[in-house]
Amino acid sequence: MLNGEKPYSLQKGIHSALKDLLRTADGLVPLEVKNHLRDVAFESKGHGDVIGLPCPLKETEAVTALKAVEASTIAAITDLRFGMDKRDIRISVERATCFLFAAYLSTVDGMAKGDPNVKSKLKDTDLLKAQSILYRRFAANLYETRTPGEYFHLHGSLEATTSLNMIGLEGYRPDVTDYHDCLNLIESHMKEFSPAELEAMNAKHRQAGVTCLKYDDFKKTHYGRSKLELPPWTLENLEISTPPVPFPARSSTTNKPQPLAGIRVLELCRIIAGPVIGRTLAEYGADVLKVTAPHLSDVPFFQVDGNMGKHATELNLRDPNSRQVFESLLQTADILVDGYRPGSLTRLGYGPSQILQLIQSRNKGIIYISESCFGALPPSSNEAPDSEASQWSQRPGWQQIADCVTGVAWTQGTEFLDLEGPVIPPFPMSDYGTGCAGAIAALTGLYKRATEGGSWWGGVSLVGYNVYLLSLGLYPPEVVDDLKSRFRDAGFYGKGEGGLRHSDSVDEVGKRALSAMKQVRPELFAKENFDEAWSQGFGAKVRYAKSAVDIAGIRVGFSRGTRSNGTDEAGWDGWEVETR
Repeated sequence: MLNGEKPYSLQKGIHSALKDLLRTADGLVPLEVKNHLRDVAFESKGHGDVIGLPCPLKETEAVTALKAVEASTIAAITDLRFGMDKRDIRISVERATCFLFAAYLSTVDGMAKGDPNVKSKLKDTDLLKAQSILYRRFAANLYETRTPGEYFHLHGSLEATTSLNMIGLEGYRPDVTDYHDCLNLIESHMKEFSPAELEAMNAKHRQAGVTCLKYDDFKKTHYGRSKLELPPWTLENLEISTPPVPFPARSSTTNKPQPLAGIRVLELCRIIAGPVIGRTLAEYGADVLKVTAPHLSDVPFFQVDGNMGKHATELNLRDPNSRQVFESLLQTADILVDGYRPGSLTRLGYGPSQILQLIQSRNKGIIYISESCFGALPPSSNEAPDSEASQWSQRPGWQQIADCVTGVAWTQGTEFLDLEGPVIPPFPMSDYGTGCAGAIAALTGLYKRATEGGSWWGGVSLVGYNVYLLSLGLYPPEVVDDLKSRFRDAGFYGKGEGGLRHSDSVDEVGKRALSAMKQVRPELFAKENFDEAWSQGFGAKVRYAKSAVDIAGIRVGFSRGTRSNGTDEAGWDGWEVETR
């Protein structure tokens, strides 16, 4: 720190992040939302400027700013529904930080993600054992290539065998069970190929892998340049012929009103980012029906946090009977969240324009939200199917892929862990940030449908969130040095044999980070930051992170507990209300 220069302030960092966010998203934020944003307070209970995530990027600042926009949009919707008012809006900085790794904070029957006994409470949706068998789990991991100092993130999604076969390995190796043996075997095969060769193989086999780029190299790509000035969410008209839609007359199921009570959401998503969109809407009272297919895998434990407040059903949208049920549900839906690779639902007959055709007789618009890794092209795009933009858009991907392609992984490895290569950051932070941005797009679409009419399309991507995060820059060197010292002392990383390296799995990095954070930031784990509720779906008590948002006069919270995928019938009626 230079002489006379003030130390870094987390509060000022949050306000700066919000200012940058509003600059890039200026045309997407209604005036009424901006009016509420002026009165948002960012609160921290006695820990004011303590920064405590093991990352050199401003994750807390980024997501707290997004939460402020989310809360202010809800306040504007509340004004429409219950009358204009000056609303006291508070964002807890600690709880916003917890939001970034909420999946790691959840417990079911007292058991957290890493507990070996928790599987007894979960439905086994790891259908192809791409999560539960260690060797297959590492078909989704970061490895060095034949070119020294260049890395590629292999990713077999939830299937594993295709990616392993692609690099010359068997889909199953029951003789290889040791952590390091699994990593070393797969990396030895990855080192037979250059990044360019792996990219070509990856494209041929339609896999989700990607070359790990530095941020400066990402910005030099045509795709990277196209993302730099875009906000973390986009929104545009799908049609303008349907009239404004007032919010439903149904009251909340609780003493305090919930602004989204009676709003119906169809969520077609898996894993984290997409389900976070629905989870956020459920916190404000929406009826969210998660729809998965019985033949598609999902990560079992992530459903504990991701399915909070929802019903969860299974439909095979290739089956005529299931399609009939889905199209019946669609007739009264207000929002559809599409978390699959762009084009997937279109091929099934449920893309944005096709949805409009299916609901045209109701004379009521819909909000269609697309969440993906690289970002779906908006319906207004004139890009040719074989253009570079289209090709990037249609690539499959997950959080680790976005972290690698944008430079987040290189930044974590070199700027925080003192390595000469990349490391995947701890926790699904980009997932949760993207989910928050997606919720903002959905809420803004609802607001515009109520005030202007029409149907609206919103787009969010993991890459888009990361670009916003990276645009905020790194913490000042003295802040990074202090963070590194505290987390090194807490055992997160170190030099030599016990230190983290590029190929350490996201599970290993997350486990170490969580253990260290309990020492470095114990206040984040205080009882006041959690709720506990009975889950009829799991038949047990579930602990989950409280919302970071508090708005005077309304209730922010779930009306029902969580459950595994496929627990419920496919319908809107007779939903239970569970109490703590």
